[in-house]
Amino acid sequence: MTSLSVLITGRATMNAHKSLGGVTANIFNLSLEGHNIQKRQPLGKEDEALGAALKPLVFRVDETTPRVVQSVLLERGWDQFDEQQQDVEDWNLYWRASSFRMVEHVNVKPWQRLNHHPGTTTLTRKDCLAKHLAYMRRLYGESLYEFTPRTFIIPNDYTKFVAEYFKEKQVLGTKPSYWICKPAELSRGRGIVIFSDIRDLNFNGTYVVQKYICNPLLVGRYKCDLRIYVCVTGFKPLTIYVYKEGLVRFATEKFDLQNLQDSYAHLTNSSINKSGASYKKIKEVVGQGCKWTLSRFFSYLRNGDVDDLLLWQKIKHMVILTVLAVAPSVPVAYNCFELFGFDILIDENLKPWLLEVNYSPALSLDCSTDVSVKRSLVHDVIELIHLNGLRREDKKCNRASPGSPRNKQLELCTIPASPPYVSLIRFTNRTCSKTNPVVQRVVNVYPKHTRTSQLREMINKQRVFLTREGAKSKPKLRACHTTRKAFSPYTPVAQSQPHRMKGPVGILPEAGYAPDDHVGNFVLIFPFNEATFGASRNGLNVKRIIQELQKLMNK
Repeated sequence: MTSLSVLITGRATMNAHKSLGGVTANIFNLSLEGHNIQKRQPLGKEDEALGAALKPLVFRVDETTPRVVQSVLLERGWDQFDEQQQDVEDWNLYWRASSFRMVEHVNVKPWQRLNHHPGTTTLTRKDCLAKHLAYMRRLYGESLYEFTPRTFIIPNDYTKFVAEYFKEKQVLGTKPSYWICKPAELSRGRGIVIFSDIRDLNFNGTYVVQKYICNPLLVGRYKCDLRIYVCVTGFKPLTIYVYKEGLVRFATEKFDLQNLQDSYAHLTNSSINKSGASYKKIKEVVGQGCKWTLSRFFSYLRNGDVDDLLLWQKIKHMVILTVLAVAPSVPVAYNCFELFGFDILIDENLKPWLLEVNYSPALSLDCSTDVSVKRSLVHDVIELIHLNGLRREDKKCNRASPGSPRNKQLELCTIPASPPYVSLIRFTNRTCSKTNPVVQRVVNVYPKHTRTSQLREMINKQRVFLTREGAKSKPKLRACHTTRKAFSPYTPVAQSQPHRMKGPVGILPEAGYAPDDHVGNFVLIFPFNEATFGASRNGLNVKRIIQELQKLMNK
């Protein structure tokens, strides 16, 4: 038996072969050059019993859950929750497009994750975002928050807008000024009006009126914007990741300020442009369709001698400043995360502008570009939130939640992730907590999480198998931060849950925990140094964080 065969025993091995479909069993004999694999000792009876009790993780969905999410989770070896056959609490991840009620957040169990954080609509609703950014602009200066166009919330700011409109008109004389009006709550380009004459402004409800950016960067004379994916894995402490891959969305008609009514020339929403007459035509430079990958766009910029790294740095700063605007007002909640879609427009001077932030960004697969980006995105989100592995069905060690009517409860716990990447952030005078010996034994027996992630990690050679012997032979390679601990019935609650909140306690980071610097294509952008790490651990010291960010931006 090879070393790798020991990782999957008994029935799990049979299931692994079945799940690989046309891939032959020889894949298990792939060379693992560079990985620290040592021969394992035969499993004891206790280890075998522990392995036999591990079962696939369970995901829960509703009618709004994107199909790609369900497909990816099934591919990773998860089971779908069946409310007819399973207990109401017998699931690990609930992913849906709509928000969760606060009571659902309060009642979340330690083994569960929700894909929405309460209070994040203050970032994604256009009028709320405008208010928060305006406040930050007044507090920290115009220059720091100059990445949003002049904005008015209608009807409250209607008088101010009219005054600004005629003031600008007097300065420009006969030259037209351009404005865009968007409904505060709608998405996918619905209800948007671009106008030059104030008589064309009509509104019935809450709208946001902004200065229209009339000098966008054009690719083959077509307007475009960037969809940047951002995952906030926690607001307290604040932890922000940005996805290195993304989408570039194109208008399907050539940009023309003489025809403001042509949505196919001025709006880049794919929900609009995929029904345009030119969608399937091969367009100048852009080609067929209306989407590129972000990597293709940056490659295009590099070919034009553009400093794409500087542009990417500006985008990351914009994301941090935007999230900081709302983070202090977001309520405390654990065992949840939020995936945002930032829409960013680049002008002809290569300045990025924030257009809006999307809640539950669309994950529909309308073209091959969608497939290549969004499937990998979902895979990496699952890796990022450390929901990998198997669950435990161990009735002897159950701890029913307070008020639970059941005497016997199914205990779910994820196996700890593989050794975390050594963070680029160096934290001095911090010691790593000792790994729980029982959890360590489980990792040694079953270090891989799902059959799919196991195969992907083998091929990419990104992870090192954790063994007792390997850990002893390389003591100097200890990561400078603690390994994320899974909830375990053997781990004292006080040890794994250092912070408290009303209601059930979730799986929380330790006080000295430093997040991984990257997971898949996700890159950690906050905290970005020791000062910001400290300023976000116990409360959020926004002023200190802004000071550190200004230092970084001035380099």
